Amino acid sequence: MDTPQTRVISVDPANPEPAVIEQAAAMLRAGGLVAFPTETVYGLGARALDAAAVTRVFRAKGRPASDPLIVHICAPEQLDLIASNVPEQARMLMARFWPGPLTLVLRRHARVPSAVAAGGSTVAVRIPNHPVALALIAAAGPLVGPSANRFSRPSPTTAAHVLEDLRDQVEIILDAGPTEIGVESTVVDITSQPPMILRPGGVALEALREALPDLGYTPRYLEVIEGGAAPAPGMLLRHYAPRAALTLYSGNSAAARLVLDAASLPSGTRLGVLVPNEETTALADVQAHVLTLGPRDEPERIAARLFAALRELDAAGVDIIFAIAPPREGLGLAIWDRLVRAAEGRVKLT
Repeated sequence: MDTPQTRVISVDPANPEPAVIEQAAAMLRAGGLVAFPTETVYGLGARALDAAAVTRVFRAKGRPASDPLIVHICAPEQLDLIASNVPEQARMLMARFWPGPLTLVLRRHARVPSAVAAGGSTVAVRIPNHPVALALIAAAGPLVGPSANRFSRPSPTTAAHVLEDLRDQVEIILDAGPTEIGVESTVVDITSQPPMILRPGGVALEALREALPDLGYTPRYLEVIEGGAAPAPGMLLRHYAPRAALTLYSGNSAAARLVLDAASLPSGTRLGVLVPNEETTALADVQAHVLTLGPRDEPERIAARLFAALRELDAAGVDIIFAIAPPREGLGLAIWDRLVRAAEGRVKLT
């Protein structure tokens, strides 16, 4: 396709207009790219069984071919188009958590283009919990849907974020307002024994272990992907990153350490600070662009604001960002994971 002229089309998030959905579905059937909202972040959609369209997704994002994509379906009946030999553990998780922010890594069906799985034998699949996404998939068929942003940038939680990164790379952006959760899905590899969380996300580890008590999780931060495919999306150490260098602080005296480090910065450094609401009092004397994410004990609010706040600090032109992490429990584990990767591993424990 020639270089597209991006159109942003508003759509009712609860009751998407059939004519709008059909317009976007027709573009997808023609091999185009459509950015669409999910409950987590905005996805960059292409038909999952169209190898040429999948290649366009990698090119538009600047995404390495070794980083696999997630296939989005709208009903369990579509799973047989994408995966083979689906185990009972997977079906149990599907019944409990789909539709929703849970991605399952399963054996790839031969009809799925190799590029979707970065050449691997497995494929990641989920059913999103958003009326617009479900209507679009029902009209166009299964879609790949990685975050609709330039690779390694903070994920998009509004249509404006998509336009900022992918203007003239995507034909249509369906604008249904801000996403609800704000961080990506949890990825669980069902092909390993015991099953493993490859990426924490919108479904908490604690909830998953109620269903699968032996579910494992070991954080992995890949410097590079060598010798084939990454196990899942979002595994690289540098990911979700703002343009400014970010350092993550964690611990009971994190704010005090942040203040000391801010005081030692060279004169003229433009500092951005990203913290839970409760930390602002300790930072009253810090010369910085301070953004609050929400109450420390409300990780849902922090997650929903996280990527937008990183983009806001970039837009403010800061040179360095200091961030304080919420507790690593529930959705806080996913927030921690995103901030570690945004910081490229620069973490100060206090």
